[in-house]
Amino acid sequence: MDRRRFVAAAAALGASARVRAQAPTIRFGITAVFLYDRLRMLGRWQAYLEAATGARVQFVQRGVYSPIIDGLRAGQIDVAWICGFPYVLHAREFHLLAVPLWRGRPLYQSYLIAGSHSAATALADLRGRSFAFSDPLSNSGYLYVRYLLAQQKQRIDDFFGRSFFAHSHPNVVEAVAEGLAEGGAVDGYVWEVLAQVMPALTQRTRVLQRSPHFGFPPLVAGAHVEAASRARVQQALLAMHEAPDGRAVLAELRLDRLDAGKPALFDSIAEMARTVG
Repeated sequence: MDRRRFVAAAAALGASARVRAQAPTIRFGITAVFLYDRLRMLGRWQAYLEAATGARVQFVQRGVYSPIIDGLRAGQIDVAWICGFPYVLHAREFHLLAVPLWRGRPLYQSYLIAGSHSAATALADLRGRSFAFSDPLSNSGYLYVRYLLAQQKQRIDDFFGRSFFAHSHPNVVEAVAEGLAEGGAVDGYVWEVLAQVMPALTQRTRVLQRSPHFGFPPLVAGAHVEAASRARVQQALLAMHEAPDGRAVLAELRLDRLDAGKPALFDSIAEMARTVG
């Protein structure tokens, strides 16, 4: 390359870097919903979102929901993939952007599981036993069991001999498989995906009970995000299945695509939240 071409190329790269530096940043909150090979998946998702929105994307990863929810409410996180439970708790503050479609529907279930050799056949058989929950703000991993027990005028601390939070759905499955808990509450989507990618783990557990269907954990924007920015992010999310990087992320997550969704999808979760108080 001659000197003039080198200088021109360097100038173009510098201009591109300056444009990127001046681009707005989308702070995207995620938790341990991701199952495996997180860095590769997030790299692909970042590349797709940056190309589709023209903004820089910074993933904010936390092990539990509460700092993600607090960040959304405080304006420190712009967009996040959360659970339906915190969504209904803060529905007036959060804007619904998208809901994943899994097996053709924007729905999933809570699974109550036990060890593969357990004699338990229902939740009632776990009275006085040890039980693993995923997160205090999880619908499938906590709220649903609270609701079931509330209908029987029971409290978690009185019903189970011991209970604890494992801080992710895969950790709940592992705790039950290893015998650290005799039962657990887990996201059915996560259990089913784990059954595909880590069958040796899920085969050491057994599903005792499946909940009714609930709205799949949604992607939301905080109240501080301007309408135009929300629209760009939403358009990018809804078009993921049309681009190679987007399709790769969806394939790794075993999701079909993202749909606009409707708040009414989460009405049954809101009703459970009102019941348990």
